[in-house]
Amino acid sequence: MRAVTSLPCAIKEEEHVRIPVSDGTRLSARIWRPTASDDEPVPAVLEYIPYRKRDLSSVRDSIHHPYMAGHGYACVRVDIRGSGESEGVLTDEYLEVEQTDAEDVLAWLADQPWCDGRTGMMGISWGAFSALQVAARRPPSLRAIVIASFTDDRYADDMHYMGGCLLSDNLAEAGTMFAYATCPPDPALVGDRWRDMWRERLENSRPWATEWLRHQRRDDYWRHASVCEDYSAVRVPVLASSGWADGYSNAVTRLLENLDVPRRGLIGPWSHKYPHLGEPGPAIGYLQEVVRWWDHWLKDKDNEAMDGPMLRTWMQESVPPSTSYEERPGRWVGEPAWPSPHIERLSHPLSPHRIGAPGGTAADGTGMTVQSPLSVGQFAGKWASYNAPPDLPYDQREEDGGSMVFDTDPLPERLEILGAPTVELDLSVSEPVAMVAARLSDVAPDGRATRVSYGLLNLTRRDGRAAPEPLVPGERYRAVVQLNGTAQAFPPGHRIRLSLSTSYWPLAWPPPRPVLLTVYSGASALTLPVRPAAEPDEVAARPFDEPEGTPPLEATQVSPPEQRWTVSRDLVGYNASLEIVKDNGTVRYEDIGLEAGRRAYERYDSVADDFQSVRGESAWTMTFRRDDWEVRTVTRTVLRSTETEFLLHATLDGYEGGERVFSRNWSETVPRDHL
Repeated sequence: MRAVTSLPCAIKEEEHVRIPVSDGTRLSARIWRPTASDDEPVPAVLEYIPYRKRDLSSVRDSIHHPYMAGHGYACVRVDIRGSGESEGVLTDEYLEVEQTDAEDVLAWLADQPWCDGRTGMMGISWGAFSALQVAARRPPSLRAIVIASFTDDRYADDMHYMGGCLLSDNLAEAGTMFAYATCPPDPALVGDRWRDMWRERLENSRPWATEWLRHQRRDDYWRHASVCEDYSAVRVPVLASSGWADGYSNAVTRLLENLDVPRRGLIGPWSHKYPHLGEPGPAIGYLQEVVRWWDHWLKDKDNEAMDGPMLRTWMQESVPPSTSYEERPGRWVGEPAWPSPHIERLSHPLSPHRIGAPGGTAADGTGMTVQSPLSVGQFAGKWASYNAPPDLPYDQREEDGGSMVFDTDPLPERLEILGAPTVELDLSVSEPVAMVAARLSDVAPDGRATRVSYGLLNLTRRDGRAAPEPLVPGERYRAVVQLNGTAQAFPPGHRIRLSLSTSYWPLAWPPPRPVLLTVYSGASALTLPVRPAAEPDEVAARPFDEPEGTPPLEATQVSPPEQRWTVSRDLVGYNASLEIVKDNGTVRYEDIGLEAGRRAYERYDSVADDFQSVRGESAWTMTFRRDDWEVRTVTRTVLRSTETEFLLHATLDGYEGGERVFSRNWSETVPRDHL
């Protein structure tokens, strides 16, 4: 990324502005704006997240907010209630109070003398959720949003559940937020109140996983703030982006298809990163795109913001399997609309071990069976790649050993797909609760298999995920598994592989008992969204600028980070585990003289094929120190299960100056609901 030091506007920064909301709570904001806005008001852009603007997100924030401020905007970074230096307690995501607070903040911004009354919202992940959800509430000042790595469907396409299956990221993210929500504010900003504010957070906190486990169906809890429930509620222009290595890529095309407002979509090869910081590369000049968007919709400038295709995406070339890539080879392609008139969905019949030619037939009634071991899934990577440590799926051949596998013949010519593959299955199972994991892989001539996409389906939710029904063992059913969208080129000589398994641990929590799955040929098929390899001239995408931003704040690595991703198996006791360490070490933020440390530890265990042995753990240590002030929080959440229940145990400990000043334990039991 190119660091830009000369901007069109001189800017000023206000480090700690307290914004009152309706109930009297004050939220903490950091504001960058043009110096001239004292006399010449400008539009305001809000980023609204719980990730501590003072320290833990400050380096990232310093790259894009001063950049946009230098292009004529008041950029406002607000910590959500109960995080950073904002008052209150944070107990869950996307609550009603969180959204009414955001509306209050927007109204406050629009009323400031340096704001011209027009506002926008932007963000990645939680910040993008916030922007989209608040847009659906139609606050009067909001004119446009820019969102990255988000979902419009909190139940079906978030890190909680996928296809009605419980994701391990539900536990991992719960552990993350349990840690962030129990951190103290900085005494340098809030003074002696810091201890009372911290104590309030500790005493009113709870393990987030409990609430998420209590809602195993698509109920009102998930419908709240899911924009897919009413797309027409969004009435402002939307610039939406994500990456193929992220868990959130599907929502971009859903918004393009269902919104009825000016909109543009962008999907690169990236993991869970802003596109100007995109990994795997290539990163792009995203901030230039964002400024162009704001200029058009907040300043009424006639520019290129709406020129070109509705969707620009990175068509990925074939690569060997790896858990991390610096760059993904490929090219940018464009589509004039979504669904695209250039995409043809071709159905390939499934016969024993074979994927047939499009439009062909397979012998009816041939039954193929598999009962997958719990080891299938250990090389699946994370639901959403965060690229630290390397967390992409590895070579699928070992996974395929416990799966039902179908291959095409070697491809006679290049084939490109763009969109979401689907698998239609005529099947029966041996248990009333069962799941199917479907994986699509690119198989090179030497046999190496790179996962291209995957999808999960809890078969008790095959007819709709709101009201599950148990299966009758031996009875035949029809089910459709939708895989994640992708853009992938398969070279000639390669094969396309479909792999089906009855477990995918630890990416997804397994069913209560091992399941024998039978798939019948004839009516079972793989459908691929095929795109012509020759890009039509009328939708050719204009090239992106090189990535740029303002110089990041100075941060010194005081102690080294540690990143570890280890799969291990004990062939005496048959224990298997996946152990993940994400330790940022200790970082000193030079502008405020604060040292902060973050260490996350995850572990997922099982014994042989004992489905009652699975266990997940997420533990965090957060440390803050300056001079003689030192505070540490330690959180731990452990999830186990029986055939009928989930068993959750959590602990929270707070330390001041090495002395433990707070401790609490939780033990919760939640019934399994066809899961």
